[in-house]
Amino acid sequence: MYHFFVEPSQVHSEEIEILGGDVNHISHVLRMKAGEEIVVSDGYGNEYGCRLCRFTDTAVYAAILEKRRVASELSSPITLFQCLPKGDKMELIVQKAVELGVSRIVPVASKRCVVKLDAKREANKRKRWQAVAESAAKQSGRAMIPTVQSAVGFSEALLQAKEQDVCLIPYECAGELLEDGQDSAMERTRKILSHIEKGQSIGVFIGPEGGFEKEEVEAARKMGAQPVSLGRRILRTETAGLCILSVLMFQLEE
Repeated sequence: MYHFFVEPSQVHSEEIEILGGDVNHISHVLRMKAGEEIVVSDGYGNEYGCRLCRFTDTAVYAAILEKRRVASELSSPITLFQCLPKGDKMELIVQKAVELGVSRIVPVASKRCVVKLDAKREANKRKRWQAVAESAAKQSGRAMIPTVQSAVGFSEALLQAKEQDVCLIPYECAGELLEDGQDSAMERTRKILSHIEKGQSIGVFIGPEGGFEKEEVEAARKMGAQPVSLGRRILRTETAGLCILSVLMFQLEE
């Protein structure tokens, strides 16, 4: 069954008013007719079973058949601070991160990022990434559409990350940061993850293809980020985020 998102103001007592690009999608792409049923979410955990009832040039109206609360969100909001990758990898990262439960994605321009976005190009990219996030949210049955923010520099990303209760930075040299006598990098990582409580906000930093520079990792540590290990293998930037998000999902899922 097709799934659409609306603003709460579009939900009325007996029907829902669907506006924007979904009007053309329903009417001319899907060629849906009155009487067909759809699912509509308001982005705040409410889901409605609806039946299409009438169409205009600017809106589609659907009668509410059923209202229910959706428990598809993780118990903790997760922000993914993803350093800009090359090519179209960001679309894959956004899609899979949304499926795994992130609440927000912040593109980050770190020192080793090859991609440089001017204002116009960034606006176009962000629009595309947000569309990918919406599509993934619909497909995966999310109760809300995660936001893809404007790209920021690494310093600004650190300032945003300070607002999180827990901040993690997967780092291939995490073991080198341990003092003599401490646990191994993986043992320490397991302890860090096990102490995350449901309801705590979490930030995750993922580096670009060339990884983070040591100075960036040290700056993140001073801010309170905890370096963690993802194992002995070197993961691609499009794999690393999905790896740690999968672990967090299993830990936080209720």
